[in-house]
Amino acid sequence: MLFAVPPLAGHVNPTVAVGAELAARGHEIAWTGPASALARLLPPQARILPAGEDLGGGYAELHERWRDLRGVGALRFLWEEALVPLARAMVPGVTRAVRTFGPAVLVADQQALAGPLVARRLGVPWVTSASTSAELTRPFADFPKVGEWVAGQISGLLAEFGAARGGPAGRADWDPRFSERLVLVFSTPELVGAGADFPPHHAFVGPAFGARPATPGFPWQRLDPGRRRVLVSLGTLNQAAGARFYGAVLGAAERLAEEVQFVIAAPSSLIGDAPDHVLLQERVPQLELLPHLDAVVCHAGHNTVCEALAYGLPLVVAPIRDDQPIVARQVVEAGAGVRVRFGRTRAEELRDALTAVLDDPGPRRAARRIQASFAAAGGAAAAADRLEKLL
Repeated sequence: MLFAVPPLAGHVNPTVAVGAELAARGHEIAWTGPASALARLLPPQARILPAGEDLGGGYAELHERWRDLRGVGALRFLWEEALVPLARAMVPGVTRAVRTFGPAVLVADQQALAGPLVARRLGVPWVTSASTSAELTRPFADFPKVGEWVAGQISGLLAEFGAARGGPAGRADWDPRFSERLVLVFSTPELVGAGADFPPHHAFVGPAFGARPATPGFPWQRLDPGRRRVLVSLGTLNQAAGARFYGAVLGAAERLAEEVQFVIAAPSSLIGDAPDHVLLQERVPQLELLPHLDAVVCHAGHNTVCEALAYGLPLVVAPIRDDQPIVARQVVEAGAGVRVRFGRTRAEELRDALTAVLDDPGPRRAARRIQASFAAAGGAAAAADRLEKLL
């Protein structure tokens, strides 16, 4: 099995768990993508076949230009400056990887479009790793012009590599984001929306949590058993955009200091001097920390949301861009959390939202219902089962 992935933790992490499960069953596993980034995200023993390392300008520069964008501007940047150039950059390396490794199945993340391009050209069966469910929920149904523009970006990319073939209205007759053979969805209908109608080859396996790089030095002794504990995390890519939001967090922490201990995952350069009742750490061992918490405040990143719900924790979500508004809507509609405004949240609004998810039993009940659905879905083992059926 060959996993084609972009250099993003939230997209790589599920494949780590599935890869470990497949390896334990005797399969040979490898990853292909930008090698320097994947080496930081994958276990030390992982086999990495380089692809896309020479993306012009580099990923750090892309992040600097992307971090303050919102809405349609962020979407245009994602496709024009990130996904399409990444696909171009990865195609030669993925081609070498497929020819060298000879996979029986290629598992392609939805944002690693080079994987399906190469797989179809070389006649290798491929499946989709849907590390977020947002694109499965018709996100542009209310914005048809935006949906047409995205479809045009995809058609242009396929035409560039001679893979478009003829579809209606000049569009391509296939979409590299969605395998017609198998789509592994790392969520469940209880979160995505139980009323939605999905094809039978969309397998809802729930989140798959793989091994993470160690986070040494967390001060476990500072967790206060006398107060409820809340994690605040904007993920690894969004912290620099959160200066104003962190101000609201500190204000809410001051107002709730007697009842709630805030654990903030952020660089001290963005927070300043944290008061004694706030535990500030640049990095936290999130999976190990979650069982000790009562709620999570986050940017509605799919990874963080699913990890919190896997432990039955209600959420306050402050979406910023990309799929985050869709994931935030899923959380709210499932009853498992409250949404606040990322760019304009005041301390009082954040305090009230946290009080609601901590004191009202409804969000916790909903979170535990989703937690049960995740456990029943099977995670990495269920994903491996579905992949083995293709062999």
